[in-house]
Amino acid sequence: MDSFIWDKDRKSRTGVAEAVLCSHKSSQDLQSIIRFNIEHTNRVLFTRLSAQQWEILPAELQQQLDYDKCSLTAMLNVAATLAPSQEVCIVTAGTSDLAIAKEAQRTLAFNGYQAPIIADVGVAGLWRLMDRIEDIRQYKIIIALAGMEGALFSVLAGLVRAPIIAVPTSVGYGVSAGGELALNSALGSCSPGILTVNIDNGFGAANAAIKIINQFTTSP
Repeated sequence: MDSFIWDKDRKSRTGVAEAVLCSHKSSQDLQSIIRFNIEHTNRVLFTRLSAQQWEILPAELQQQLDYDKCSLTAMLNVAATLAPSQEVCIVTAGTSDLAIAKEAQRTLAFNGYQAPIIADVGVAGLWRLMDRIEDIRQYKIIIALAGMEGALFSVLAGLVRAPIIAVPTSVGYGVSAGGELALNSALGSCSPGILTVNIDNGFGAANAAIKIINQFTTSP
């Protein structure tokens, strides 16, 4: 008996297709899911696929997947070509946020949206953000990632017209450990227009952006 039930209608029902969260899944379950979707030629995004989980997959399954070790994501049956767009960009406070930023970027790419990452523009060196602010202002939706005290969310929201989807990251130490300080900063910001997802939830931020875009455009 299969240990999973595939939600094949999720894309038409919600605007975003079912993805596979790989954390806590056994190798046997992952192989069953991959083989099922190969057989049915489904396009699938796999998230939180650890390097250890990847390494023990049979070689014939690895060859079917586009795996990215930084973001811990893999794609099945997805073309790599994306057209440039001005829909959404991803902004990070530091390079330590890049793993989660790339999770968001790959989720957007899976759904057909090219989203550049503008990295390392945290407010500890405000000139870095101001040097890129005109580039950032070209986009309709901004996904922003920050750990530590999460100051980027408020500063960025005060400089752009686009809504900010804040992703607090578990980057920091002391009172910033675990990302809760950055989360509270995003939730408590005095700058209007900030929407907040859970700590380290790049996948959720990307899907929120896609659902917003889908209200005004035909989804890819």
